[in-house]
Amino acid sequence: MILSRGSGALCSHRRASFYASFKLRFLSTKAYDPLRILFCGSDHFSIASLKALHAEHVQHPDRIASIDVVCRPPKKVGRGMKDIREVPIKAAATELQLPIHEIDTFTGWRAPVNLGQPINLIVAVSFGLFVPPRILNGAKYGGLNVHPSLLPDFRGPAPLHHTLLAGRTRTGVTLQTLHLERFDHGAILAQTPSPGIEIPNPDSCHVSQLLDVVAPKAANMLVEGIRQGLFVPPVTDAGWYSSKQEELIHAAKIKPKDRHIDWANWTCADIQRRHRVLTALWSKSLVFDKPTGPKPTFQQKRVILNKIEEVQPMKGSEAFALVPGLPFIDGEHTVKADSGKGVYVFTKDGKLIRIHQMTVEGQPLADALRAALKARLVGSRTFSSHDVPFAPFHNPLF
Repeated sequence: MILSRGSGALCSHRRASFYASFKLRFLSTKAYDPLRILFCGSDHFSIASLKALHAEHVQHPDRIASIDVVCRPPKKVGRGMKDIREVPIKAAATELQLPIHEIDTFTGWRAPVNLGQPINLIVAVSFGLFVPPRILNGAKYGGLNVHPSLLPDFRGPAPLHHTLLAGRTRTGVTLQTLHLERFDHGAILAQTPSPGIEIPNPDSCHVSQLLDVVAPKAANMLVEGIRQGLFVPPVTDAGWYSSKQEELIHAAKIKPKDRHIDWANWTCADIQRRHRVLTALWSKSLVFDKPTGPKPTFQQKRVILNKIEEVQPMKGSEAFALVPGLPFIDGEHTVKADSGKGVYVFTKDGKLIRIHQMTVEGQPLADALRAALKARLVGSRTFSSHDVPFAPFHNPLF
């Protein structure tokens, strides 16, 4: 085939562009030994990353030679501690036919050796245990972690919960190295570009829905970071999020006290948001004790509000708004459990909440009115929305 001079020049230009592109791609990807990964995980967020790494291992065994999985051992839960709960990632690792190591501490534990070769990269995703320097220093390439926030914002074990509790409308994921001394303080290797990921319907989004958004993005970022060898020294800091944009928040572990309703300070919006993000909220209530004398006696029990809804105030219910947290029942006559009547309570900002379902300590989940009657939360008289009757509570409900 005969080419004109112009065609030859065009071909030369294309070859030059190809080689320039190839050279750029080669220079942007650091060389490293086949990876023998020790993956430390626990929940559904970490499962997405494990599956992505396994897919990369299957397609490119020269890049990822092996994966061992470390998880926490099963724990006894439930009433009487009779039920056994496995961490979710164990089932995923079993399905992928990966070696599993169950440990509750790294003390005295040694990383596995495969075919005479030691682990050379630690990957910890939503693990819960701190990977000690002894393990990290024993791996040639140290450790990696993907975190579902734009670090340094929402450092801590519960970033998804705190992101929604703070009312944020955007979030992101971060790939970082594992720090030798502190959680979530490693060098940032990659991060969701500015301005971050838009949270779908932030005013109604649940943790599970946000998890579905960030988990695959975190898994993709982890695999891409491994492909590019971002963990190979010297590493480059890729963090962009600035504390000047919004106040940084520490995503502390969610504790029972975070679900304890503060009727004196929480608005209706606060209660609804916490109920959506943290699920069932709880409080304390005085309930009728078994009669032992002429005067009624009471005991304090925990009450869990499993299903609530904001409703419009009823005529004559204004008196109850004076004491946030004081419950009442609509109607003026003796209430039966199947009457369809509701249990209501006002919040600090004068909004009215109807309690549809609740669990009184020592009783099963039930319709709120049925639960209140069975647990003797109320007496034979109802709380009327037209006057302030005798109330068996010495302080606000819950």
